[in-house]
Amino acid sequence: MNESNLHNYQRACVEHIINTTHCGVFLEMGLGKTVSTLTAINALMYDYCEINSVLIIAPKRVAESVWQEEAEKWDHLKHLTFSKIIGTQHQRIEAIKKKANIYIISRDNVAWLCALYGGAKLPFEMIVVDELSSFKSYKSLRFKSLKATQPYFKRFVGLTGTPAPNGLIDLWPQIYLMDRGERLEKTISAYRNRYFRPGKTNGNVVYSYDLLAESEGLIHKRIEDICISMKAQDYLEMPFRTDNFIKLNMPADVKKKYDEFEKEKVIELIENTEQGEESIEVNVVNAAALSNKLLQFANGALYDENRNVHEVHQIKLDALKEIIDDANGKSVLVAWTYQHDRDRIMEFLKSYKPRELKKPQDITDWNNGKVQVMLAHPASAGHGLNLQAGGSIIVWFGQTWSLELYQQFNARLYRQGQQEHVIIHHLIMKGTHDEDVIVALRSKDKKQNQLMDSIKAKINRYKKSLK
Repeated sequence: MNESNLHNYQRACVEHIINTTHCGVFLEMGLGKTVSTLTAINALMYDYCEINSVLIIAPKRVAESVWQEEAEKWDHLKHLTFSKIIGTQHQRIEAIKKKANIYIISRDNVAWLCALYGGAKLPFEMIVVDELSSFKSYKSLRFKSLKATQPYFKRFVGLTGTPAPNGLIDLWPQIYLMDRGERLEKTISAYRNRYFRPGKTNGNVVYSYDLLAESEGLIHKRIEDICISMKAQDYLEMPFRTDNFIKLNMPADVKKKYDEFEKEKVIELIENTEQGEESIEVNVVNAAALSNKLLQFANGALYDENRNVHEVHQIKLDALKEIIDDANGKSVLVAWTYQHDRDRIMEFLKSYKPRELKKPQDITDWNNGKVQVMLAHPASAGHGLNLQAGGSIIVWFGQTWSLELYQQFNARLYRQGQQEHVIIHHLIMKGTHDEDVIVALRSKDKKQNQLMDSIKAKINRYKKSLK
């Protein structure tokens, strides 16, 4: 393929990158962020002679293969040379010394790279951050490290399909990397004070912030000159998609055990948490820990304090096997959450010769139709993987609170080029924490406080039993 094969919307992205020195490209999955960015890089190097070296920061698996493989697909990009700053420290340093057009590093090594150059100017004229939303935490070391080098960026491009997975509060760090606070204030505090009001509080502690009524429009207006945003359904012929929410019933004895377990763990949390004036202060850590325990039970197994696994039911395993049987030989991609889920699925379905997605060969075999059941964790299969050639059925064995991971994982099959009707199954245990997660995901507005609200609702319910 050559440059003439680019779609008009991709050409618009190329022009945006060329014409805007520090910019955001917010394109949904499947719209070709990679090829558009590489085309712009190529033009800036060889047509405009403006830059000589580029650093791409990406998720580990994407850094290892996706960018170089995409360049090799296009005639006008095949001459670009790459050096991957991955592996041991010695290997990373040698990769930096290698002469290339484009250097690629895992986001996990950004802090190391910045420290290597004294937290100041990096030896690259252009920075591209693939999955910019991974820099949404202003407290993270990767953000602080890159922030310190920001004054020296000649060019910066931030790529993501989900710039605000937890709401617009996430935008500030990402936009700051583009403009040093010119549009959305110099500090996170100033940003919050201008566009938000305190939401959930306990005394002087603010747990969440609510967007002011007029703020969404104001924020969008402030960043529209440097950010381009496109939705896949507006530009692509997307496959038909069905979301199937399979409600599973626990037998009475298992449901009784779940209810007792939930009550026990919530009361345990109440007793171990410092009492406030009228309410119990629940932080994100212990709320998430309780949520994990309840979701584990819903999936069918639990870890004890020594990481031993105790199976409590096989209801989801049976439902998963039924889906696979009903698929009549079609390949099924299974999203797992906990290691014991993965191990139990692998054992339960061993007659189907299930595989876990780990290596490039697994991707190749899947796309060639050689794998009937492929297991993958959403965090490791959420970015940069094209799996649509191998199947059109996804099963969420367990549920995730992360809208970003949820959307990214589904987009491995639900994307342009998919030739089949995509079916996404969700195994949901009725009357359990599974239902709380699904409500949050279906709202398309998942926020951290939704997890908190869910846990606090359980606390309020069981507090009554203690009186």
